[in-house]
Amino acid sequence: MNHTDNKTGTEKVQPGADGENRPRVRFFDVDENSHGQRLDNFLASRLKGVPKSLIYRYIRKDEIRINKKRCKQDTRLTAGDQVRVAPIRISTQQATAAPGAELQAALRSAIVYEDECLIAINKPAGLAVHAGTGSPRGLIESLRHMGGEGSYRELVHRLDKETSGLMLIAKQAKALKKLQDDFRARRVTKVYQALVHGHWPATLNRIDKPLSRRQPTEGERIVVVDKAGKPAETAFRLLKLAGLNSLIEARPKTGRTHQIRVHCQQAGHAIIGDSKYTPAGQSQAEGKELFLHAASLQFTHPLSSEQMTLNAELRPSMSRFIQRYCRT
Repeated sequence: MNHTDNKTGTEKVQPGADGENRPRVRFFDVDENSHGQRLDNFLASRLKGVPKSLIYRYIRKDEIRINKKRCKQDTRLTAGDQVRVAPIRISTQQATAAPGAELQAALRSAIVYEDECLIAINKPAGLAVHAGTGSPRGLIESLRHMGGEGSYRELVHRLDKETSGLMLIAKQAKALKKLQDDFRARRVTKVYQALVHGHWPATLNRIDKPLSRRQPTEGERIVVVDKAGKPAETAFRLLKLAGLNSLIEARPKTGRTHQIRVHCQQAGHAIIGDSKYTPAGQSQAEGKELFLHAASLQFTHPLSSEQMTLNAELRPSMSRFIQRYCRT
């Protein structure tokens, strides 16, 4: 059995009976740096070019095991575990595309802050955080490629593909755990800016409506207001009027999927460019892209305990819209 050492653990490869060119069984030893990490994230950083959708399929088929036992994609790993991965056959169509030089340059210029344990980046709109169906490359896969072999890069939280703005990426497992704990405990302040249809009432500063996910018979999964759903609260503030539209600030107190988008829809002021949640008949002429931006994060640095406030500039298309239509 061959061994490959890297910064985040040891990989052991069992050669195939018919030679080295066939897909092989692979074993990954979990070290202290990966203790507590989800199985899917652990494998995504090690199985280069393999999309998460294929990793999930292998887990469901029992082709991936931890200590010879069945597992789930969200199983948390323990130092000393061994993960066995059956031979993976991956087609050219399935492979995660390496980031091109233009994307790498754009991502480098989008970095707002970086130190030994984290990266803060202004994610471009239209870039998915993970590669998958319809997204041949994702933010995290691109950053792992740019970090080099054995580098540790994990998403602390997520943004929708269509949303731009500030995201945190952990470069160490202990930083990931600390930051994710703070997000879950609501110790992180998230501030968004959005351009919405109509004039947002200056007195509308809070929406508290529970949300549930629904899967229509046809089409993509959506989120709806539902009394039996999970609690969801967002604080709002009118910033400026922009012609027949408004620039608003949104501070989600909870972190539900599509929370800001659905709460804006419920207020009668859907976000411009939101084809999923804009009521039928409302004009989409002002924007073909979702005008939602994660503008600021306030959090405690995971190592130094320093109080951090980071900001991400609005994307050019939103800035141009505001300059064209806004009045104070």
